[in-house]
Amino acid sequence: MSNVSRRNFFKGAGAAALVAAAAGSLSGCGNGYESNEPVKNDTTQRPSGPSWLGEAPQIDETEITETLDYEVVVVGLRTGGLPALMSAAENGARVLGIEQMSKIAEPREDLGAVNSRYQLESFSEFPQFEIDKMEIMEDIVRYANGFVNYDLIKLWVDESGDMINWLSDIIERDGKFKMWFEGSVGTEGQGARDKAWATGHSPQKLVDDKEITFGGTMRDYAIENGAEIRYDTMLVKCEQDESGRVTGVICRDGNDLHYIRVNASKGVILATGGYVANTEMVEARQAWNNRLKINIPVGGSCTGDGIKAAMWCGATIDPLGCAVTFNRACCKPDEVAGSDLVGKWFWFGEQPFLKVNLQGKRFCNESGPYDYMLHSAFMQPYHTYVDIWDSDYVAQVKQINEVGCCRLYPFDNGAPSNMDISAMQSKFDQLEEAGYVQKADTMEELAAKLNLPVEATVATWERYNKFAEQGKDEDYNKEPYRLTSLTHPPYYGVRTGAWFLATIDGCPINTDMHPVNEAGEQIDGLYLVGNDSGGFFSVSYPNLMTGLAAGRTMTFGRRAGMLAATGQA
Repeated sequence: MSNVSRRNFFKGAGAAALVAAAAGSLSGCGNGYESNEPVKNDTTQRPSGPSWLGEAPQIDETEITETLDYEVVVVGLRTGGLPALMSAAENGARVLGIEQMSKIAEPREDLGAVNSRYQLESFSEFPQFEIDKMEIMEDIVRYANGFVNYDLIKLWVDESGDMINWLSDIIERDGKFKMWFEGSVGTEGQGARDKAWATGHSPQKLVDDKEITFGGTMRDYAIENGAEIRYDTMLVKCEQDESGRVTGVICRDGNDLHYIRVNASKGVILATGGYVANTEMVEARQAWNNRLKINIPVGGSCTGDGIKAAMWCGATIDPLGCAVTFNRACCKPDEVAGSDLVGKWFWFGEQPFLKVNLQGKRFCNESGPYDYMLHSAFMQPYHTYVDIWDSDYVAQVKQINEVGCCRLYPFDNGAPSNMDISAMQSKFDQLEEAGYVQKADTMEELAAKLNLPVEATVATWERYNKFAEQGKDEDYNKEPYRLTSLTHPPYYGVRTGAWFLATIDGCPINTDMHPVNEAGEQIDGLYLVGNDSGGFFSVSYPNLMTGLAAGRTMTFGRRAGMLAATGQA
């Protein structure tokens, strides 16, 4: 779509589309609240759902050419499915893992947890970072405006530390990995507006061997405990008996396209990973993120298969869409954000330097969480803004002392950052050569290169530098230690939007990992983990708890595998 056509979209049809999308996010929730009669697991009585849901495929028995029998089936083998597979196997189940890729995709490596042994050891040296379980639980609820299941959050708080200890014992057993804890958050005592939590854990490889991976180590443990894996196999739907209990899945072989029935006498665990790549579903559930989005090659490929399969079995869906978004994507000076645009990866985008809208005006406190920054940008022209920094960024980033996965310096306890400050200049140079990052010796020249109003941009820059000099932001109350003057040419700038990592709304579950219907009754035989499951997040991801999404996913994956294998739920 050209800039002109996108502009026309937002002036006309776009507004109507947003209204319709907002309404669509609530469609398909059914009418269970209109009657006092309990809603049973009877899929024939369910009201019609949203257009993206469709109907469960009807597969003729003659098309099913293979039948397999297991106790537990895990569909999707990444951040949620791998721990489920491992846990089910070590708890004695005959378990099959089904993966649509031809190999294991690496799970997420920022794992949020509370009171792991690594944290407890670190807190003895850094007591200021200790975590009050009730306080962090309330912070997550507050971030979601209460649209969550308290008991799920409490479950993560209570069990995530044990999950990290369990996982660490597995990956560290042969000396090839070490689990690092991010032993500080970098904001204590400096006057940060928002509290960050020391929750992040990351596995670090200790050997120089490309064949050894975090995900591969988890897979090998599951296989050692008797698990089997079938690759190139896609979920089609779940199967239920007359009572509504899920008894297995129908899958399609990706190589010769025949159908397979997999019976699961103890349970089916769905961990297929949300719907980030399903543009229609994103438009219906959270249209604002389609406007902020810039496509980059590392985006997800999940299309909502697990969520739809659960809803065909009678599960509900969260009332509001929710996503993990980062301001790590950029576009060229003649482009604006939108789901049809392909741009480039811009890791530096989360650093809270000067950010202006396309009118050259500052519009928020740049030091807020990543999603706050993007949501503020949604309220600006074309949902796009510009990052501006100068050649003194190496020293300024150290002073800014960012937290979590955007940190560019090692943590106080020696834990490495996800990316190092020394890598930034080469990335700037590459983006400049490709026409994204602009560089200039004067702010007037930089504004012109970025297609910004020159006079307004210069006035904003001068006002920002005045605030930095006096140590007080009179416009948006940015913390003084992150209010750095931009007076060291050459100056850099780039247009920025959202890297849309994952959707994190799904089908609400109970603490036994079963999805529930509108009456709150669990769907027996079916377990949901990760981004297929709901009830934990709403609207946006709380970025100040490093690794919360992946830590929740692994914690609940481990729990689902254990419960399915042992028949405790």
